[in-house]
Amino acid sequence: MSRLFVPPSDAFSLTFEPKASDIDANGHVNNVVYLAWAQDLAIAHWEAWASDEQRAPWSWIARRHEIDYRRELLPGEIATGCTWVGELRGPRFERYVRIDGPDGEMCAQSRTDWVLLDIVTKRPARVLPWMIERFTPRG
Repeated sequence: MSRLFVPPSDAFSLTFEPKASDIDANGHVNNVVYLAWAQDLAIAHWEAWASDEQRAPWSWIARRHEIDYRRELLPGEIATGCTWVGELRGPRFERYVRIDGPDGEMCAQSRTDWVLLDIVTKRPARVLPWMIERFTPRG
């Protein structure tokens, strides 16, 4: 990846405060925690922008993750994570996540290919028009 992701103005965001168990032997947030936060952001975004009824027939699974690390997040620092979707390819959406430290510097960023699954058939399904409208960034 290497290029710095710039979130759109309507990116969905959450804050994260590392727990003691998130800190590794090097004294900073462990790399796997960022991946968990990326998943937490994706789930929260889906739950915030789609109703229970709209979500009920569908599930998302991760097909591929890419993650870059740049700045350590230290104990006691609050991180801000934001997420937005990118290119749509059939049943897949690219999802971007950027997690910044309290100084606004990027700590980690990821790109994940998420695949939409039909809950009943457990098969990939094309992303529906309402999902595209709701989750595609507008600027």
